[in-house]
Amino acid sequence: MKTPISHSLLSLLHLFILCLLCFVVTIEASNKQVSAMYVFGDSTVDPGNNNFINTAFRSNFPPYGIDFANQVPTGRFTNGKLGTDFVASYLGLKELLPPYLDPNLSDEDLLTGVSFASAGSGFDPLTPMLGNVIPIAKQVEYFREYKKRVEGMLGKQRTERHMKNALFFISAGTNDYVINYFSLPMRRKRYSVPGYGQFLFQHVKEFIQSLWREGARKIALVGVPPMGCLPIMITFNSKNVVLGRGCVDKYSAVARDHNLMLQHELFLMQLNVSKPAGAKLSYIDIYEPLANMIQGRENLGYDEVDRGCCGSGFVEATFLCNGVSHVCYDPSKYVFWDSIHPTEKAYYDLFMAARPNIDALLSG
Repeated sequence: MKTPISHSLLSLLHLFILCLLCFVVTIEASNKQVSAMYVFGDSTVDPGNNNFINTAFRSNFPPYGIDFANQVPTGRFTNGKLGTDFVASYLGLKELLPPYLDPNLSDEDLLTGVSFASAGSGFDPLTPMLGNVIPIAKQVEYFREYKKRVEGMLGKQRTERHMKNALFFISAGTNDYVINYFSLPMRRKRYSVPGYGQFLFQHVKEFIQSLWREGARKIALVGVPPMGCLPIMITFNSKNVVLGRGCVDKYSAVARDHNLMLQHELFLMQLNVSKPAGAKLSYIDIYEPLANMIQGRENLGYDEVDRGCCGSGFVEATFLCNGVSHVCYDPSKYVFWDSIHPTEKAYYDLFMAARPNIDALLSG
């Protein structure tokens, strides 16, 4: 004889289901509270702004974008999506975050967010000059220009609310070291490595303060990766380019120190009583997740971790990775797409590692 389920047990079951539904709805609602996403920085978050300026730092040609629909190169320095595309999709804003300089953007595209980032840029004003790309300060100018366009659509008061509910995402700093400090003598003559870091942090603080003045309240700032593990850094700093392709810890140690100092600076800014009400800063770590992909490659599904998928993988990037370059059979087995930039799979894994920090930044 079957024992009937008691009314009290059914009530508990219904309560559990109701709570579960409320939890799911709360998550969805919290994501939908994000009005837009605005991105600043370098090639790790540039979806194609450099297509519209006079620079050699471009990727709007094959084999870049080989894993997009119809294999269309968009100007992203990878085989498919960037990490910021995954964030925008996760927040329910759009599948791909477009470049601000695209003249064909609709009002809806503008309202839900754009990227102002430029490949080759950095916090040091000298860095973008080396590649004739968009400086961080100019990216902020573009944002102010953008904000005026939004005010024309929403009005001033609604625009202020729109900015307070938006996610601001910043990824830069690697070029300042790799393209600038380590490669050219100008900054090294003036600054020690720690001194150069402090020089960069002063520009970071000024940048964040300029965003605060424009109404930004939720800002995520990405650290730098293990720079000694970038295939191009291994190539230029190894005694045996083919057989001695281990990470060069001298450069990764600089990245570790930079990230520790950056977290400390952000912590002090967060404690500052003069910061705007409701302003929140979040540090996004990519050093450890990327190092884990390299060190534990088999566990994470990677076969190649010290060279890119494009060409030899040792030096190819931007115009050196082109339509006649050999391309690996399966980019998802590679951490790096070219000698500098991650594959779409690696960007997705970095996004998944960053997701708890993004959730914490956007909560409340």
